[in-house]
Amino acid sequence: MSIKIIPTELREVVIIEPKVFQDPRGFFLETYHAGKYGENGLPGEFVQDNHSHSSRGILRGLHYQLKQPQGKMLYVVSGEIFDVAVDIRTGSPTFGRWVGVTLSAQNKRQLYIPEGFAHGFYVCSERADVIYKCTDFYAPGDEYGVAWWDPEINIAWPLEGEPLVSAKDRQLLPLSQIPPERLPEYEVKG
Repeated sequence: MSIKIIPTELREVVIIEPKVFQDPRGFFLETYHAGKYGENGLPGEFVQDNHSHSSRGILRGLHYQLKQPQGKMLYVVSGEIFDVAVDIRTGSPTFGRWVGVTLSAQNKRQLYIPEGFAHGFYVCSERADVIYKCTDFYAPGDEYGVAWWDPEINIAWPLEGEPLVSAKDRQLLPLSQIPPERLPEYEVKG
């Protein structure tokens, strides 16, 4: 097997460690292979790739989509981030719980965050380039979010001072103040 799947405290969110081939010239790895990832329970099809470039201290999130939800698989090609997924599915046994993972160009780990989870990350290095694959297309009118500082979720961000957050993200509410109809629903899978 060329990838290793590492479970997290949130069953549906998994860490992926691709096999890395390294020699004196550098390294090679497959960042995605539909067959190999599919064999491990990950989506077989992604429809959009995104690239985010950020500087130290920037915090993006916590974002989610409701009508056109996106599963996301992230990895870092330069720098380091603290990547977070929060279960915001009403009725979920892990509602309001979070998991955080350090992703870096050095550790080459990936994180898969399925639909129904809010996502955000904090840049720990001088700069970071993050690539993420999405299971659905971005829909501008379908943007929602949860306040990154929500005291009930209580994410242990590795902050170095006050983070730099977008004006839009500064307006986000804590999870307890978001009406249930503006949150995804938990679906029991048989």
